[in-house]
Amino acid sequence: MTKKKKILCGIGIALASSALTLGGVCWFLGLTSVQGVSDAMRFFGARKFIEMRYVEAPDDEALMDGAISGMVKSLGDPHSVYMDAEMFKTLKEHTEGEFGGIGVTMGFKDQKVTILSVLEGTPGEKSGLKAGDEILAVDGTPTSEIEPEQIAMQIRGEKGTEVTLTIHREGQDDFDVTLTRDTIHLDTAKGKMLEGTDGIGYIRIASFGEHTGDEFRKAYESLENQGMKGLIIDLRENGGGLITSCVDIAKLVVPKGPIVSVIQRNGSKEEYDSDLEQSKYPIVVLIDGNSASASEILSGALQDTGAATLVGTKSYGKGSVQVVVPMFHGDGLKLTVARYYTPNGRCIDGTGIEPDVEVPLPPNATEDVQLAKAKEILAGKI
Repeated sequence: MTKKKKILCGIGIALASSALTLGGVCWFLGLTSVQGVSDAMRFFGARKFIEMRYVEAPDDEALMDGAISGMVKSLGDPHSVYMDAEMFKTLKEHTEGEFGGIGVTMGFKDQKVTILSVLEGTPGEKSGLKAGDEILAVDGTPTSEIEPEQIAMQIRGEKGTEVTLTIHREGQDDFDVTLTRDTIHLDTAKGKMLEGTDGIGYIRIASFGEHTGDEFRKAYESLENQGMKGLIIDLRENGGGLITSCVDIAKLVVPKGPIVSVIQRNGSKEEYDSDLEQSKYPIVVLIDGNSASASEILSGALQDTGAATLVGTKSYGKGSVQVVVPMFHGDGLKLTVARYYTPNGRCIDGTGIEPDVEVPLPPNATEDVQLAKAKEILAGKI
């Protein structure tokens, strides 16, 4: 066989092998349409060209990470994100209730990154960060250049390390704050009897983590043992969390019937219900513009069933549901898969929940007028 024939034979074998491989991949992925096969060819062709011709040998894992991340970014959804192994580990630590960070929760809306709440006793509180502050940059990188969900991961990190945030605060010049990360312990639900009242219990839910349902139950039972006659649930500056924890709490306070319905794009519906025969106590719920996601599920269910009066200002308006899927290299995918609906069929995504009694909190207020109104309303129900 001549040299030319050997080369042509080698090329033919390579092409046949590639075609068989591509055909197998397309079959495995269910890509049976012409468009599906064509898209697969584009993807593998681009990757092969990069591997063969890029000026430096590329990192194969980084190529695949970038491809997956690019697909997710193309959705234009700030709540869907691809997480590499480090980001995925950080997310799991956060939902388990303890992680290294600065102690703030954030919201992503109107292409802004806003601090929703600052936890007590954390680096965020000690540095003077406030709810409403806008984060412009993380370690010098503008937040406009970072995917929303990745911003939180970059702010978190190992205890003792530093992170610098550039902050915009209304009425002030932009400024930098350097914080030393610490282990953040999330006691997400705390309760107490309010002094000077006739049996008014108060439970503040900071977020909905893995243990929030149990924490709420313990606080609720403790208040019952102290003679509670009515309850204030404070969901202000609560950016949400796990829907399962929210449902666990709702089953204690929402009367029998639907709590929330989760509807996917194919119309399939998953409904979470309460078996509580009736509410044991009158309830007032405090909400504000930073009450989001699971906070809105709980407040929406209480409002629709007439089990509570909502006081404060309109909520954030995040009515989508995400699932977190572990992948094959310690990485994961967080993807919006459905929207949730309140018992009356309301989808509040992008609109929020209006309170029954609107009470704005004045800037630089010396008194919590929203809490004062909640106590006044609840006293009239006891």
